[in-house]
Amino acid sequence: MAARILIVEDEPGLLEGLQHNFQFEGYEVVTAANGKDGLKSALKDKPDLVVLDLMLPEKSGFDVLKEFRERNAATPVLILTARNFEADIVKGFDLGADDYVTKPFSVAELLARVRALLKRAPQADESGTQTPGTLTFGDVVMDLTNREVKKDNQLIQLSFKEFELLKYLALRRGRTISRDELLEEIWGVDVEAGVTTRTVDTHIANIRGKLAGGELDRPFIVTVHKVGYKFVG
Repeated sequence: MAARILIVEDEPGLLEGLQHNFQFEGYEVVTAANGKDGLKSALKDKPDLVVLDLMLPEKSGFDVLKEFRERNAATPVLILTARNFEADIVKGFDLGADDYVTKPFSVAELLARVRALLKRAPQADESGTQTPGTLTFGDVVMDLTNREVKKDNQLIQLSFKEFELLKYLALRRGRTISRDELLEEIWGVDVEAGVTTRTVDTHIANIRGKLAGGELDRPFIVTVHKVGYKFVG
């Protein structure tokens, strides 16, 4: 079944062009021309991925992203911004965006980033079943196949990037991972592009807050001074 892509963009020519290109690649496409309709479609049409412009009428892309993440933590969101401002990119990541492209952009690059985000979703085999895979630490069980995290049998809502970050660290238990490596591997960001590592720190803080308490009163992700983080589970 083709993945469903929601494109929220207020420039008619760009919206039409993106719709055509995504459909040519075999995706099912849903569109919205303002933030209010975009949020409504994101919640109603259940897309597999959202391409979201930040500068939108009626409701800004930041507001759409914030409200969408409050109700849907898992669906990947790729933001489009006409301004190559570090603050906009960081704010987008802090609100739960998974990737970004700045205008003007190459459609080929955008499609490649979309494919990369969609590949991280669990894939079923020919029989329709999925290969099980779990990580357990303390009273937390991380289901890698269904992308679920449960603490004491209660479902914990992690964003797409929070899940990817926790998985990356947990699979490298005991190894110190630099912030630059995490930006490159989880966000696909070239650290020389000037994107701040504060994005990583914010997501780590969110994960710690959501999983704290109970058996995880002890640290499970420790900070390595001036370097990055280490998962000690």
